[in-house]
Amino acid sequence: MRVLVVDDEEETRQLLVRNLQLASHGVKAVESCADARDVLARDRFDVLVLDVMLADGSGIELCSELRACRVDVPILLLTAKGEVRSRVLGLEAGADDYLSKPFAISELRARVNALGRRGPLRRDRSIEIGPLRVEVESRAVLLDGVVVALTARELAIVNLLASRAGRIVSRDEFFESVWGEASDSARASLDVLVARIRRKLGAHAALLQTVRGLGYRLEAGE
Repeated sequence: MRVLVVDDEEETRQLLVRNLQLASHGVKAVESCADARDVLARDRFDVLVLDVMLADGSGIELCSELRACRVDVPILLLTAKGEVRSRVLGLEAGADDYLSKPFAISELRARVNALGRRGPLRRDRSIEIGPLRVEVESRAVLLDGVVVALTARELAIVNLLASRAGRIVSRDEFFESVWGEASDSARASLDVLVARIRRKLGAHAALLQTVRGLGYRLEAGE
């Protein structure tokens, strides 16, 4: 994969480049928002590793800007330990995952690999799957034009499924994107929440399909 690293701390930047190259990725590294904009305008990457705090601006604002410009490269945010607000704002700005500093190199590689395998998510403002419509910006889900009342976590699950409409979303991807970790509580909750979503879909519950041993898929029937 081709990875773009954006971090203004030289030691961290070199660490990222060295270890991603050892994992056989092609790596380009820059130190500012301005450089990242320039590189992304000229080239394509499979994953963007983006620090939240940069000398010439906010990585979160850059993330939001890229999404507004329809740049769909998967983004892994690097945040300071304990910065819950930054993580939340980053995900709301369109980041796909986050990693807190200091981090283990093995986890960095795993998250970059996961994002690269998953590829760009659909970021349409409105996604339609049969009678189901997911309004991404307003965070609303409608079934036959009627709003479906979902909890925040149920909505996150539906949004992830809709962004991959017709494709299988693995359990690990749900854990990473919705819970941020593959904890025991996440494993116990996923199937329960999917069952609840199906009940709320009523007669259209078959839209949310179980792919045994692999995960779930949101797809309109024949």
